[in-house]
Amino acid sequence: MLNPFMEYQRALLHPLTMWAAGAAHAFGNPNSPFASLPGAPYFAAGYEFLYRLGETYRQPEFNITAVEHEGCAIPVIEQLVLETPFCRLLRFAAETATDGGVAGAKQKPAVLLCAPLAGHHAVMLREIVITLLPEHEVYVTDWIDARRVPLANGPFDLDENVALMQACIRLIGTDLLHVLAICQSTVPALAAISLLASAGEPTPQSLILVGGPIDARRSPTAVSRLAAHRPLAWFQQNLIHAVPDHYPGAGRKVYPSFLQYAGLVAAQPDRLVASQWDYYLDLVWGGIARAESGRRACDAYNAVLDMAAEFYLDTVQIVFQEFRLALGDWRVRGEPVRPQDIRTTALLTIEGELDNIAGRGQTQAAHALCPGIASSHKRHITARQCGHYDLFSGPHWRTAIFPVIRNQIRQFAYCRG
Repeated sequence: MLNPFMEYQRALLHPLTMWAAGAAHAFGNPNSPFASLPGAPYFAAGYEFLYRLGETYRQPEFNITAVEHEGCAIPVIEQLVLETPFCRLLRFAAETATDGGVAGAKQKPAVLLCAPLAGHHAVMLREIVITLLPEHEVYVTDWIDARRVPLANGPFDLDENVALMQACIRLIGTDLLHVLAICQSTVPALAAISLLASAGEPTPQSLILVGGPIDARRSPTAVSRLAAHRPLAWFQQNLIHAVPDHYPGAGRKVYPSFLQYAGLVAAQPDRLVASQWDYYLDLVWGGIARAESGRRACDAYNAVLDMAAEFYLDTVQIVFQEFRLALGDWRVRGEPVRPQDIRTTALLTIEGELDNIAGRGQTQAAHALCPGIASSHKRHITARQCGHYDLFSGPHWRTAIFPVIRNQIRQFAYCRG
């Protein structure tokens, strides 16, 4: 009953939301007579804020058409290279003048950016893509909202997630590939490369794990404590609901987006308030470029997707309750996950000192699981004064995280260690 109730509430609020959008436009459009009234910027910003409270957010686009590099704007192409019912693999490439037509020119390293399937759309990692683009080809796992996947397409569980990452690695090729996994995706990324290594298949040049629950027993956070202290049946009964009739995925069991959003806000209310308040101030004081950037960031944070129930419940059970990867007791499609078989892939793990989603030591645990990797090809850093979202956006990402990742890729770009 919860999903239909939320749909009814959205329909009820729709007229108010549209009215607020019209009022915001009237007071904010320079060509409108209302824009010249005293206090017009405050009214425009206030109505915009009211509109955003009732808006139903669709999946934002990456919308990356160019990037700045050495004072030049470089065009960016976006391509769909693989499509499955639950995920699209997108390729982004910036074409510089030295890239084409030069005999013997080195191909850029490729980065497979494994976006977490944990509520937000992959566009939350837009800043990572933009930062990487001048020097790398970037592939992104762009997850599809489960409410838009018909039941006929079957289930999607954690095993399917791992298999999809293997398929992406095989498709891109491993000679110049570096896998960058964020948050939840660190677990299936490590499993995928482990299985490739065990099967004697080529593995990527390096694996970079950022802020993920490789071993959720370490420094447990509110997220991991909730999962560990509730039986799986509690999650099934309280958090899993069927998609309403008027969506393509009608009848599919999902962990709904509105429940995830409520959990995200409860876990980090300061982030939501700060981003909305900054956006409000930019609107009031006329910082058009900053306001647009803030709007995009707010849209990405507020746009959440439904997760397939089987995937969500698998993650709770395997990652946060039974710790199968950390304990060496995980099988994917019947095959044991053996990180110890990885030998030719360098490993970099990154954590945030103030991360309240993936606690200290949870990502670093990957090093003990991978004894086959030479110590000279392992590195761990803990970013000081850095929270979870700081690991992939904002000044911490630009000044503390990205330089380490860039150096890792450069070190292992064209040869095996």
